Amino acid sequence: MKKQFTSTLVATGCLLALHATAQAQVTLSPAERQAIINQIKQEMRDSAALTATNRVISNDLTVTKTDTGKYTEPFAWGDFTWVQGANRQKKALLDSKYFTGGTTIDCNYNYSFARPIDHTNSGSTATFRSNEFNISYIEAGGEFHDPKTGARAKLFLQFGTRATGIPRNDNTPLRGQFDLYTALRFVTEGYAGIHINKMHGINIDFGIFKSYVGLLSYNNFENWNYQPSFTSDNTPWFFTGSRVQLFPTDKLKVELWLVNGWQTYGMFNESPGVGFQIQYRPKEWLSVLGSSYYGHDTALDPNRYRFHTDNSVVARYYNAPGGPGITKAAFSLTGDLGFEGGDGIVRPFGNKGGIPEQNFLSAMFYNRFWYGPKQHFATTFGGGVISNPGRYLALLPTGTGVLTQNPGDLFKGWDSSANMQYMPNDYLTFGIEYVTRHASVPYFSGHGGVTSPNGWNPPIGDPTGYVADLVKDENRIIFSTIFRF
Repeated sequence: MKKQFTSTLVATGCLLALHATAQAQVTLSPAERQAIINQIKQEMRDSAALTATNRVISNDLTVTKTDTGKYTEPFAWGDFTWVQGANRQKKALLDSKYFTGGTTIDCNYNYSFARPIDHTNSGSTATFRSNEFNISYIEAGGEFHDPKTGARAKLFLQFGTRATGIPRNDNTPLRGQFDLYTALRFVTEGYAGIHINKMHGINIDFGIFKSYVGLLSYNNFENWNYQPSFTSDNTPWFFTGSRVQLFPTDKLKVELWLVNGWQTYGMFNESPGVGFQIQYRPKEWLSVLGSSYYGHDTALDPNRYRFHTDNSVVARYYNAPGGPGITKAAFSLTGDLGFEGGDGIVRPFGNKGGIPEQNFLSAMFYNRFWYGPKQHFATTFGGGVISNPGRYLALLPTGTGVLTQNPGDLFKGWDSSANMQYMPNDYLTFGIEYVTRHASVPYFSGHGGVTSPNGWNPPIGDPTGYVADLVKDENRIIFSTIFRF
């Protein structure tokens, strides 16, 4: 704000000088007159540019402003709206010095070729209902930031089927008296902390945070594809605890975690989980992300440890804006490795001495093309593979179709998808996506459903003695409409 105010003073001063010169009837040469005009124009351009650079959309890093009105957001030196898992919007409409707000409404029609009679989809964190219109995700809230003191807080509430489906995979609310599902399932992000103007910014926060382990964003508006591959679907969407974000340069983020556990509201055993994430963007066409986690997360087994590492690279290999055909192209590649051990019941790798291995190996790849001078259309294709003996991270089918998670139980799978998205503006995305997924064991909802013979739970239906109809393969088409303001 100081620079903008100073620019206005200089421009005004130049105009006054011209007026005073005219009053004194002093004749200026054409070159002198043009020099003064050019200076006024340059000052006005500088003022407008400063205002424009302040309109930066954060991707869960920091939106704290300094007392000059500038964002301290690292990576703001380049355009990273093309990155998988990043917000493509270039300006915030609900923005002020102290508050930045936002709303997302995500609706889909998920058509399953199996046509399950209970309309229940299994093994996914993006779609939970089949062959019907569904409100998957409603998010509303904002971030508060005081530029003078550095105090900051963020609260985003969620509604829709994801508010029920994703917390379902957390067992910690079953321990203790209080219902953590009811208390916290409607919060996607809720934290309080402080921003410190050191280096290129330091954030210290406490609460619930979105996790970008697995690369894809919790908010599907930010993703190239709607249905995540196994890698993202089986890694955390949120953490509860504390974090420290360090920005040594405007190209590097180092994030440290002390959390209750692996996508948990509470702590099942007696020690917290720890982890870190590093994000590096040395060029505008390249983004590199690495995360690691360690904790004791197995229910009733405090001696068993878990380690997991997740690593991604996203590269834009073609960029020719303004053309009639393909105007931009990029790919994302993600690889995960994890394992459990330490209790003498399972071991990380290799079945030896009657102790089975328990690990997680997965990868996913996506390629995206943007079309036209305004890039309103885009297509994405890709998929991934998973191997998870012990099934300790596999999403259990819903209803009475529960997969066992005994040591050594095999689970392998692969998936692929292709989609087309129409983005008429920065606030709306229409999508159509074909998904095919396959597993080594019966895992997906078959035509008989996963809840009861007639497709309903009590009191209408009777699931007594019912065994879910699980199949090894599924094919779906997802129609989606996502609005974000």
